[in-house]
Amino acid sequence: MRAWRAHQHGDPAEVLTLETGVDPPAPTGDQVEIAVDACALNFADDLLCRGTYQERPGLPLTPGLEVAGTVVAAGPEASYAPGDRVAGSPLLPHGGLAERCLARSADVFLIPDDLPALTAAAMHVTYQTGWFALHRRARLEAGETLLVHAGAGGVGSAAIQLGKAAGATVIAVAGGTAKAAVCRELGADLVVDTTGEDFVEATLELTGGRGADVVFDPVGGETFLRSTKCIAWEGRIVVIGAAGGRYADARTNHVMVKNYAVLGLNWGGYRPRLPELVRTVHDELVALCRKGLIDPLISEVVPLEGARAALEALTSRRTTGKVVVTPTC
Repeated sequence: MRAWRAHQHGDPAEVLTLETGVDPPAPTGDQVEIAVDACALNFADDLLCRGTYQERPGLPLTPGLEVAGTVVAAGPEASYAPGDRVAGSPLLPHGGLAERCLARSADVFLIPDDLPALTAAAMHVTYQTGWFALHRRARLEAGETLLVHAGAGGVGSAAIQLGKAAGATVIAVAGGTAKAAVCRELGADLVVDTTGEDFVEATLELTGGRGADVVFDPVGGETFLRSTKCIAWEGRIVVIGAAGGRYADARTNHVMVKNYAVLGLNWGGYRPRLPELVRTVHDELVALCRKGLIDPLISEVVPLEGARAALEALTSRRTTGKVVVTPTC
């Protein structure tokens, strides 16, 4: 089979190579081998190649953290059989940027025949992340105001749609006219283009000075610090990551005086601890998708050969929504 593999850690542009004649991973125990129809890219794929991700799987490494495809082989304890259509998270280092990948039964889920593989792959990590951030951690309620940073990105676009599906008023923040337009198309009630507008001022104006009840922050750094200026009394800031390049130091005196909460979200931590909840959320997301309440924003579909360049475009913030690789096209 063909697979992108890194035999040492470093810049993906330097260490990732598309290899042919790679032996497909053989499933054992509860594992399944999946013929990959679609693999959605994430910032974490870059970190995996660099060896700086929270997981550090062995080498050689094939990145690719969310896939959809068809089971072609199953271990004796697997919950699935050849022919089943599934989506989920591969078992690293046998990731999804290949024609075949490996996964544990607990980490993949059945998908209906009417759900395209592109949609299923693009929905898995980002919408699970958005759901756990907004509902499990922040306890977002209908009628509240949600401020979403990096609204045109993968997790940001998911948060906009999930916020609207939950009945919230959504303020989306993006940089540039094109990305702002994407946020409007996703259904945001107010879009703030940071190239010429201040999201703090806009949030306070929309809420009559009260501020946002929930802030969804995958950016970190100065964005987090400025969000504390427009968080409501008893508001919740959910920290998803630090796409801006650095994490911020929370001013705990300000947290106390203004009585808001700073919450962390590591979705991967739920997979071993609360796998049944992850499965329940998968079913809920599929239902929302089939009702038309959510629809992953896929900005580009590329063949396997284009995966390395697509990952570089993603990490350089030249993309919107999700970029999906299709090894079989």
